[in-house]
Amino acid sequence: MTVALIAEHGHAATSLARIAEAAEISKAAVLYHFSTKNAVVEAAYRAVLDALVGRVAAAVEAAPGPGAAVEAYVTAMIGHLAEHPGHGRVISEALRQGERIGVTDAPTSEARWRPLADLVSRAQEAGEYRADIDPRTFALVINGAIDAVVAESLEDPAYTLTTAAPQVVDLLSHAARP
Repeated sequence: MTVALIAEHGHAATSLARIAEAAEISKAAVLYHFSTKNAVVEAAYRAVLDALVGRVAAAVEAAPGPGAAVEAYVTAMIGHLAEHPGHGRVISEALRQGERIGVTDAPTSEARWRPLADLVSRAQEAGEYRADIDPRTFALVINGAIDAVVAESLEDPAYTLTTAAPQVVDLLSHAARP
């Protein structure tokens, strides 16, 4: 429910009182479990991230090969955020608030680009991707494309991620395939 409140109202307008009211509990009950509003927001962010990472990991593991795993990463990430637009808002709000709420992640952090870069390296080793591609740079560019289409969908509800996902995959395939 905190995820829905942050998605609808943003971090600034999501108060402990609003969270308590939505949960039909007292503000004191919220404070019993979380010392501050920022702690509640961080917990919501972590829950959203866990769901996203779980979906992407399952898709990557099910992929039939290394190149398909890269495509599965992109498709699953965009697909999850298309199905759960509130998750995209929570991630955006949490990254915007950053260390104030205990979130040290960043769009360019190694924790973000490394998993995709490793998948790209495996695709190169299998001969499915060009050897001259720098996996880190490629991962940063692809993650940037994902971030851009998700941000656009949050700003313009008419923009659909289900249309964007295959286009991002097509771009990466054309750039990476030998």
